[in-house]
Amino acid sequence: MDQPKISGTPKVMFLLGLFVGVSVLAVIGLAGTVGFLVSGKTFGAKAGTTVAVAPTPTPSDYPDVAPPSGPLPDVDSEDHILGNVNAPVTLVEYSDFECPFCLRHLDTLNQVMADYPNDVRLVYRHFPLSFHPEAQKAAEASECASKQGKFWEMHDAIFAENAKGSMSVQRWKDVARELGLNGADFDSCLDSGETADRIASDLQEGTVAGIAGTPGTFVNGSLIEGAVPYATFKSIIDAQL
Repeated sequence: MDQPKISGTPKVMFLLGLFVGVSVLAVIGLAGTVGFLVSGKTFGAKAGTTVAVAPTPTPSDYPDVAPPSGPLPDVDSEDHILGNVNAPVTLVEYSDFECPFCLRHLDTLNQVMADYPNDVRLVYRHFPLSFHPEAQKAAEASECASKQGKFWEMHDAIFAENAKGSMSVQRWKDVARELGLNGADFDSCLDSGETADRIASDLQEGTVAGIAGTPGTFVNGSLIEGAVPYATFKSIIDAQL
């Protein structure tokens, strides 16, 4: 049987041939792409390689984060302690007043203290992160308030301002007066940075003990990282009692 003939001008024949050639290449490319996807291979890899699932990160994957190189400092009279000072369970929290996760963590700690009034004591230590611009002066403000006996009142007020997004040096000065502090003494303390060394000491000691971010809470010496659910803390505390 005779095959049908294609006729036309040379120009038409050229364009038709070009179209057919491009179509063939497109089909080949599509088939190759589907083949890669079906086989689990990745573009740019040698033949026979497959896409690997990324492993769970380990501390060795972050060489810039130093491992713990020293013990957690003992709780002493210089610490800010909430609750029964002789409680069998001690929570040492390293926190940043501007940290949103620390703000979330506050509810958990408040519930812990309400449920374990005699069995748990909470120790607050400073760990202001460099990328939180208001954290350092907020920490200093809490220490300036501490000089007048109202650390925990300022602590709660600062976190309340964090929740409202209204953190500033001026706001701490206003809060000091709302708390009944001597405004002039507070302003002088905050403006001079006289409590900055205390903040730096906490930060250094926390880093040595293994704190790499906030919040970081030690429960009788064992570190819990992040704002974990209340149930997690409850189970750990109950195991200590």
